[in-house]
Amino acid sequence: MSRTEQSDWTAPLDTLLRAWAQTAVARDKAGGTAFDERRLLRDSGLLRLSIPVEYGGDGAPWSTVLDVVRCMAQVDSSLAHLYAFHHLQLATIRLFGRDTQIRHWLPETVKQGWFWGNALNPLDKSTRALSDGAGGFFFDGRKSFCSGARDSDQLIASAFDEDGRLQIGVTPTARAGITVLDDWDNMGQRQTDSGTVIFERVRISAEERLNDPGPLSSPFACLRPLLAQAILSHIYLGIGEGALQAARESTLSQTRPWIASQAERPGDDPYVLGRYGDFWVALEGARLLVERAMQAFDLAWSRGLDLSEDERGTVAVAVATSKVAAARAGLDVAHRMFEVMGARSTTAALRLDRFWRNVRVHTLHDPLDYKVRELGDWALNGRVPVPSFYS
Repeated sequence: MSRTEQSDWTAPLDTLLRAWAQTAVARDKAGGTAFDERRLLRDSGLLRLSIPVEYGGDGAPWSTVLDVVRCMAQVDSSLAHLYAFHHLQLATIRLFGRDTQIRHWLPETVKQGWFWGNALNPLDKSTRALSDGAGGFFFDGRKSFCSGARDSDQLIASAFDEDGRLQIGVTPTARAGITVLDDWDNMGQRQTDSGTVIFERVRISAEERLNDPGPLSSPFACLRPLLAQAILSHIYLGIGEGALQAARESTLSQTRPWIASQAERPGDDPYVLGRYGDFWVALEGARLLVERAMQAFDLAWSRGLDLSEDERGTVAVAVATSKVAAARAGLDVAHRMFEVMGARSTTAALRLDRFWRNVRVHTLHDPLDYKVRELGDWALNGRVPVPSFYS
């Protein structure tokens, strides 16, 4: 039995979410780094949720970890993103690293209270890996979309060597030669710190390289991109659910229906009820698909290196399906929520548009059309998605 089953992790999560909710609107306007809110997250103990019990963590299954992400996204999708990517980096070590590396970095994460950031962007080839002559590399260049790099303790970074091969390594964020820029200023996901990291001859030793077994080296290692995609599904779904709750609170607080309505209050107007019915169907359908995908993912994770290519492909289809459904539902609800709240809901001070801005930015992570094309290839030709860092 895991510690998650023995203890109640919902209490610290509820405390965290109440605190975040009080500042969410102001922080969406301010952007930048949510230092205080990240401190609360460090103090909550939730950073160790996915770490196995034998390494000092809570040993929660991935379905539980991502359910926490979904709850966070209902309140603040930027911080949900940071929390999820912290656990994605820990999963990367478990999937790509040697036993000795796992036995070092995971217990140290618990002991030191480390918050992991991301500088692994395989599409960005502007960072080079130059051999140090001792089995390691010097990373040199700029890396974009480095979610959570600011205020992190450790980074997982990538670069391409002289032969064009992807090299992945672990480094303390404070290591000499690393500069984390405060240059993320997008219209949504405003506090994910997904800006630029500069590497100036940053040494990654042989012991810090995640090359044994390395990226995408087995069907089990190929679960890493599926976990990343599942994270996105939970964030999209959480944003949609948060938008629905905000709309519901607004509608129920109104006392006057539209002048042409024969209802006594907005909550009884047939057109308003129809919109809420649409919202419910979209989100409930996405939720069920997300939960089904995570059941398959947990089972695949438990298989370890015994996982077959066909088994991994089945999970890939389930995850892709849930991601498309969650993205569409989140976008639809966050956009159409204003139809049931009225003109006053567009007041700038309320920043209710943050739900749409957040899900709009995040759903551009990788093109949804290509995910649908993959599913079409499966539905028509029976071909599962080819493993990559995005499928």
